[in-house]
Amino acid sequence: MKVPFLDMKARHAAGKREFLQAIGGIIDSGDFCGDAAVEEFEREFAAYCGCRHAVSVGSGTDALWLTMRAMGIGPGDEVITVPMTYMATIEAILMTGAKPVFVDIEEMTYTMDPAGLERAVSPRTKGILPVHLFGQPASMAPVTEFASQHGLRVIEDAAQAHGAEYQARKAGSLGHAGCFSFYPSKNLGAFGDGGAVVTDNDDLAGNLRVLRNHGQPSKNRHAVLGWNSRLDGIQAAVLRIKLRDLDAQNARRRAHAARYHAAFEGVPGIIRPECAADRLHVHHIHAIRTRDRRRMLEHLAAQGIECGVHYPLPAHLQPALSNMGFRRGDFPGSERCAAEFISLPMFAELTAAQIDCVVEAVMEASGAFAST
Repeated sequence: MKVPFLDMKARHAAGKREFLQAIGGIIDSGDFCGDAAVEEFEREFAAYCGCRHAVSVGSGTDALWLTMRAMGIGPGDEVITVPMTYMATIEAILMTGAKPVFVDIEEMTYTMDPAGLERAVSPRTKGILPVHLFGQPASMAPVTEFASQHGLRVIEDAAQAHGAEYQARKAGSLGHAGCFSFYPSKNLGAFGDGGAVVTDNDDLAGNLRVLRNHGQPSKNRHAVLGWNSRLDGIQAAVLRIKLRDLDAQNARRRAHAARYHAAFEGVPGIIRPECAADRLHVHHIHAIRTRDRRRMLEHLAAQGIECGVHYPLPAHLQPALSNMGFRRGDFPGSERCAAEFISLPMFAELTAAQIDCVVEAVMEASGAFAST
């Protein structure tokens, strides 16, 4: 049986008529830059996240970058984050002119280890940027406590964590601002790029609305140098439909993850992802770990099972950051995970038969490795 890593066709099949109707409504209205549809989505997404404001932007990367700009983070400043993340997290920091400073991850959750913050902080530190990797929130209570003690801003990278919770609060509502991506493959995905920032801070939200629209607080009055980073009306209309179904979609992902988790208990050579007791994981990615990744991937591919690797080279070892002087061994937890992750098929529409097929292939491969 062929099992795709992600089946976008299955995701949209049932709602195709409603999506087309919503897109047709935008065409008929001519509101392509989306004042009405965007404002409606922003209200609904803010309420969903439990925040006063949602400010939509052009991408998740823009959400991070513009948030830091709106907070006044810039040249000479430092922002603490993790090397186990997609490069967009680091790009956004560098685009402000600030310097990323890394702390390693907890290997159980794959998220920021707060124990590393004390060594990373300096008089130049202005913010902490934890990443809710794969859909599990970071350990936010110690992060926010540390930030409060040192007068730092907390910017959540929630690009993979739509609907995730930490201690019964939604991802994005735990720091000063939460940044989301609506890239099509995300749990809440548009039909193109898009992003949003959620916050309870009125001034921050106002600054973001100015920055995303060429620095204009009103038409043709450019108070600051801004950018063109607006969500369009079609994407907002699509996201409004998908938001209604997000919790149900996430629940199905959790059920699939539980099936994988139970199947791989005690299997030699397989390290299962863990969910901390105080968190609600939304399983954007389901990454197991194995020391013989190459052979495992080859075996799964031969069985028609598509997998991914998130992320094979942590940020501190990327060629683009070679001038920062990092070396292999600086962040061993991130490096071990980068060498061992295999992302299994994970989407809400996965069937039991597909999951069983993946499980059987992984078991076959791990058994073959154990006997050699």
